[in-house]
Amino acid sequence: MNTRQLLIITLCCSLGLHYSVAQADWRDWLNLGSDKESTTTETTQDSSSTTLSNSDVIGGLKQALQKATDYAVSNLGAENGFLHNQRVKIPMPGALQKVESTLRTLGASRYADEFVETMNHAAEKAVVKAKPLFTKAVTEMTIEDGMKILKGGDNAATEYFRSKTESDLSQQMLPITQEMTNKSGVTASYKAMMDKLGFARSLVGEQNVDLDQYVTGKAVDGLFLMVAEQEKLIRKDPVAQTTNLLKKVFGSL
Repeated sequence: MNTRQLLIITLCCSLGLHYSVAQADWRDWLNLGSDKESTTTETTQDSSSTTLSNSDVIGGLKQALQKATDYAVSNLGAENGFLHNQRVKIPMPGALQKVESTLRTLGASRYADEFVETMNHAAEKAVVKAKPLFTKAVTEMTIEDGMKILKGGDNAATEYFRSKTESDLSQQMLPITQEMTNKSGVTASYKAMMDKLGFARSLVGEQNVDLDQYVTGKAVDGLFLMVAEQEKLIRKDPVAQTTNLLKKVFGSL
């Protein structure tokens, strides 16, 4: 083989190699473009599936609060709902703790216990009667910073709800509590407890306690505590997300 022939063969091989490389590069470029397009499409689809509108967020938060409020009222409004739940049980008012201590020293603990029981029974009845107030407050609530609440702490919606409604709820609930304290015998039990002190009554002095206000405040505290616990559960546990909207809103977190 002479020099000319060798040169021709080398040139042909070189051209063939460049052609193969060009084909490979072209195929790779086509595949890469396809992958990019596919990835973009998938990202867009994922993004659109988790996009929440303002109405979704507000509706989901209201639904969660309604569900949590229903749970709280049904549990606290059951027989001994306050009394047998140490987290919300209404204790002796602070101003009367000296009275309680004296009664127990005198062996008359029963009167202190009966008084505490009547307050707790009044609260459970008041909560049930006041349920429409809580429902109305939830459904009429306007949440301008819904996304902030949604991505807030475990009880962010409850705290927002409480800050906006607690004062009005307490005022509207007070007459209901007054009715229930009368029916439950709170005032009569208080009088019996104080009378039982006898000579020791002068030692503890007269205590002016607004029992209706006290029971109302403790009942509202108990309610919001239970609502907060349920909100946390709804946020964390898919099983508690019992509607499609709850799944969509809280599942996005």
